[in-house]
Amino acid sequence: MAKDLGTDGFENQVKGAAKEVGGKIRKNVGDATDNHSEEIKGAAKEMEGKAQRKVGEAESRIDRNT
Repeated sequence: MAKDLGTDGFENQVKGAAKEVGGKIRKNVGDATDNHSEEIKGAAKEMEGKAQRKVGEAESRIDRNT
């Protein structure tokens, strides 16, 4: 199980980072086009990605400590 947790941790870090970047792009496009809805959706996706990346980091740390 510990090996699976480490793999899951890395996977969450990668997926979270991708969501974070995608959200940042969407937020910036919304800002540039003065589309507040897209800006807010992008910011939400960016925060979702950051949270997922942090979960992955925690999972990886747990795996290294076991």
